[in-house]
Amino acid sequence: MRYLEIVSFVKDPEYDWPGLCQRLGQTFRMTVQLTWPTLDLEFAYNPARGQYLSTAMLSKLLEIRNPAATKSLGITDLDLFIPILTYVFGEAQLGGTVAVVSGHRLRPSFYGLPDDRDLRQERLIKEAVHELGHTFGLLHCPNQLCVLASSTYAENIDNKGTEFCAHCQGLINDALANPQTWPRP
Repeated sequence: MRYLEIVSFVKDPEYDWPGLCQRLGQTFRMTVQLTWPTLDLEFAYNPARGQYLSTAMLSKLLEIRNPAATKSLGITDLDLFIPILTYVFGEAQLGGTVAVVSGHRLRPSFYGLPDDRDLRQERLIKEAVHELGHTFGLLHCPNQLCVLASSTYAENIDNKGTEFCAHCQGLINDALANPQTWPRP
C-alpha cells in the first residue's frame, strides 16, 4: 500500500491537520498517516545563525521514518536555513523519500501583519505540495502560477497557485503511475 507519512514536530492546534492530510492525499493519490514523534531537534540548531539546518532534519527524518511509507514529510515551526541561503521554507531530497517544511515564516505575524490562520494554512499546503513534488523528481517550474515555482519570499507563495501546472501535473501523473521507478529508502 502506498502511503504518505506526515511527521509532525509541532503540536500546534492552529494547523488544520485533517485538512492538510486530505489535501495531500488527494494531490498525490495516497493514504496519509500523521505521526507525532517525540524528538529533540536541537541537533540541527546553529547558534551562530539562531536557526535550524534543514538538511540535518532531512537526515534525521530518513532515520526515523516508517520504512513502509512511500514518502515522508516532516513539518516544524522552527526557522530553517541551508548554508547558502538566509532561510528556506522547506527542503526535499530531489527524487528521494523525505522532505521538510516549516511554518515559521509562513505566519503573517512574522512579517508584522495580523495573524491569518487560513492564509498560513494555504501557504503550508502549497509548500508541502511543492517539497513533495521535488521528492518525485520535479524541479522548479518557470510558470509562476505553478505550485512548483520557486518561492524566495512569502509573497511568491501567495502569488502562485495550489496546483501543479499542466506540464508538472503530467510529470506527477507519470510518477504516480510508475511507482517501480521511485527510489527506495
